[in-house]
Amino acid sequence: MASIERTAYPRFRRVVSARELADLTPTEDDVAWARQLSRSDEHLLALVLSLRCFGRLGYFPRSEDVPVVVVAHVCRCLELEHGMAPVCGTPTAKLHRTLVRERLGVTCDPQRARAVAEDAIAGAALVKNHPPDLINVALEMLVKSSLELPGFPTLDELAARIRHDVNTAMFERVGARIALPDRIALEGLLDVAGPGSKSAFHGLKQAAGRASWSAFREQVAHLRWVDSLGDTDAWLEGVAESKIADFAGEAMAADAGVMRDVAPAKRTALLACMVHLARTRARDDLAEMFCKRMASITKLAKAELDEIHERQAEMSERLITNYRGVLACLDPRNDTDASQALRLARTTVEQAGGFDAQLADIEAVAAHHANNYMPLVARHRRRDRSTMFAFARVVELEATSADRSVLEAVEHSLAHAHLTRDHIPDHRDGTVVDVSFASEQWQRIIRDRGHPGRLNRRHFEACAFIYLAAELRSGDIAVRGSEAYANWSARLLAWEDCEDLLGEFCAEAGLPSSAEAFTSALRSRLTEQAATVDAGYPENSDLVIDEVTGVPSLRRRRGKDRDNGALLLEQTLMQRMPERTLLEILARTAYWLEWWRRFGPASGSDPKLADPLLRYVLTTFAYGANMGPAQAARHIRGVSAPELGATAARHFTTSTLNRASADVVGAYLQLDLVKAWGDATSVAADGTQVDTLIDNLLAESHIRYGGYGGIAYHHGADNYIALFSHFIPCGVWEAVYIIEGLLRNESEAEPGTIHADTQGQSYPVHALAHLFGFELLTRIRNWKDLTFYRPAAEACYEHIDALFGPAGENQVNWQLIQTHWPDLMQIALSIRAGRLSSTLLLRRLGTESRKNNIYKAFRELGRVIRTITLLRFVSEPGLRQEITAATNKAEAFNGFSAWLRFGHDAIERNDPAEQEKIIKFNTLLANCVIFHTALDMTAVLRQLAKEGWPVTPAAVAALSPYIRERIKRFGEYATDGLIDPPDAFDPHLDLQRPPDADAAPAAQAAQAA
Repeated sequence: MASIERTAYPRFRRVVSARELADLTPTEDDVAWARQLSRSDEHLLALVLSLRCFGRLGYFPRSEDVPVVVVAHVCRCLELEHGMAPVCGTPTAKLHRTLVRERLGVTCDPQRARAVAEDAIAGAALVKNHPPDLINVALEMLVKSSLELPGFPTLDELAARIRHDVNTAMFERVGARIALPDRIALEGLLDVAGPGSKSAFHGLKQAAGRASWSAFREQVAHLRWVDSLGDTDAWLEGVAESKIADFAGEAMAADAGVMRDVAPAKRTALLACMVHLARTRARDDLAEMFCKRMASITKLAKAELDEIHERQAEMSERLITNYRGVLACLDPRNDTDASQALRLARTTVEQAGGFDAQLADIEAVAAHHANNYMPLVARHRRRDRSTMFAFARVVELEATSADRSVLEAVEHSLAHAHLTRDHIPDHRDGTVVDVSFASEQWQRIIRDRGHPGRLNRRHFEACAFIYLAAELRSGDIAVRGSEAYANWSARLLAWEDCEDLLGEFCAEAGLPSSAEAFTSALRSRLTEQAATVDAGYPENSDLVIDEVTGVPSLRRRRGKDRDNGALLLEQTLMQRMPERTLLEILARTAYWLEWWRRFGPASGSDPKLADPLLRYVLTTFAYGANMGPAQAARHIRGVSAPELGATAARHFTTSTLNRASADVVGAYLQLDLVKAWGDATSVAADGTQVDTLIDNLLAESHIRYGGYGGIAYHHGADNYIALFSHFIPCGVWEAVYIIEGLLRNESEAEPGTIHADTQGQSYPVHALAHLFGFELLTRIRNWKDLTFYRPAAEACYEHIDALFGPAGENQVNWQLIQTHWPDLMQIALSIRAGRLSSTLLLRRLGTESRKNNIYKAFRELGRVIRTITLLRFVSEPGLRQEITAATNKAEAFNGFSAWLRFGHDAIERNDPAEQEKIIKFNTLLANCVIFHTALDMTAVLRQLAKEGWPVTPAAVAALSPYIRERIKRFGEYATDGLIDPPDAFDPHLDLQRPPDADAAPAAQAAQAA
């Protein structure tokens, strides 16, 4: 069921790293203990080997399984004769094992070990599905119990049997809950009408198209269809969400033909999980479409308003001219009497077109003065009206606070949706509809003075749906059964559970564990930082605050150029480093690091491939370079496009790609060379635009980047390696993904500092980073336009007071932070426990909410942290240089990864999940190249040092592993036989003409030719 490479079962790998050898080095106490118990050097070597190997593995390996380099290393540590072999006789080995177990406090009890493993696997099988994960849980419990590990086949057999029993019971329980008609409908999903047609099962997998009017209508119909398949919530009650996700993933990776071969009970359960996932995705996509449609309608209304303003510019000038003429007639300084002045004014108005025409022009201009685009929304929404009502009926909306005013307005619109009249009552069931949520401009146009007690139906509907979209974005309204638009507050841990975790969490994040201490520490930090900057202002030659205007400015510092020694060292490296192809790099790193073991079928079973390492390397190359399976298969012998495509779809997921990249990062951190570049304690987050196809919900146009597609958002460590990658929409605030990349980082790197570009200046992002103990340092280009907040209203400063605005303003509301401290901690702990995604939270907090006090608390905390950062930014030149250097590295990685994505400029997929996989394939490829380049650089630098080159730390620190000159992206093409003389070519073409060609019509002759 599971190969040992895909588990955490301890073993010696093909290539033993220097770090592993260091872990196997015996201590002085180990050597002294072993010498007392050994009669000869051979026995000493055997005993110390057993001790160190058992301490490393948790079991005693066979002598032939211990690598020669390990034996040689221990031999050197003991200062024994080179090539000495340890004693491996049975009596001696048995005695040595007893001695080692006693020294390490480990018990050899196979029956108890089996029982502990069975209990661990049985519990884990309820929430985990893959055999390697179950074996890893058993290993963890065995180590905690201080038991000697049983053989891998024993754990493999236990995991397979228990997993089968648990899953079979689940499948039977789910199947028993599904009524016969629903079961028949599920089986019918796999039916194919005829050759070339697609099954309904294929339709479940399809991602939503772009948010066009027609696609919006189709998505409403799609949601109704998937809901009609059955109540999956009732079917899957009691099944863990993680198991549902695994079962649905297994179904997603299969096609209708494969699913028909699955056992009936399992097939029914997998289809039920697949439908459950499809229902959730359909709600997510429909809510996203609705929000985008409303944003598009608003954009059209604003664009029309701009056109109206342009058209009305001449009308406004004419009205002003006419008004000036009327004022001239009525000027009391003239000698004319009042009656004559009035006649002249009337004449002026008549000459301008008359009172009615002038009043009509004034009303037309007044209707769209300033930015009042609201009256235009209803007309642009007219085509979407029926679909938006269908959306409100097909999804179940819920308010996440006590304020239901927007939902009640939507319900009032639904109740009168069948009417075509211009006005509807402003009350329902004797209660006046509350429209206080709307702005004054909206309230003026939805209420008609000529119709008291009535609402303008069209404008009221437009207003209700505009605010519905806004509250869906802010999280004030949620969609039940959704994931991206779920009620995030309902996913929070109970405060009673948080109290048990609070002490440990605060200790890890370096935060005080009470509201008073938390607030007091923040106040002290801000007060001290402001006082320090104020006191240091006279010596701060970079910061200048104009004494008259109070406008601050910072002197720009020029970066240091690399010295000649560093440039010469880089040129020499370029000349001496070996040339590598991408396939060669992938194959070598896969062999050394075994990152390929992370991949396999969605069921969790071992891959049934003749050579999985080769297949996974080829697939990673094809998708990481964005060649695609078809083009890769044309240039690579021995593999076909369907094989590569099926492998990518069925054996690779975003999570396994993350783990494979983490494996490469872990090996990269062990290299001595990379320590000259950084220690991975800081990371820079930055994005780059990647073109895609347009018929999907993720793709958008972006003003800053240009093009149409999404953003490849990378978290790059200070030593150049990528820790995590996302593929996100262009239209979102990138800052919401800053924290998520660090929380989902599975590598050994533990960064504590985050660098970001100007997108990271959001208050909630600063607040959440502080709660998790991260220091967020952003590139600040418009710092003079940002607000500095005072620790108290009475706080004033001798030199830098102008930074904080007028005296007494822009002070921090400390009471708000202290009051909502439990809410802040509850959210942070819920994110840490996996109950809530930081991306989901920050997307909701990224839109200001008048209802959500949690947003206000995050905003206030973010003000404190960002003000402290701004004060450091203007007073510490080294910090500004650090931020610039970090973000430059992130931009360099974006360029390097794009260079490796040479197969195609755009991602030719419409499924956002597949687009994200391609970005993660590319990140894995980039990390493998960076790792291998660092290895090649290490070898050359080692040789240069032997030759007497001045390889200084400063010169090495100026290098970078983003070397392109020694990489042959396109591989090597065989030239054998190209220069052999080919056969002579014949230039003649003999056409066989029919006997009656002369009599044939011209058309027939042309066709024959």
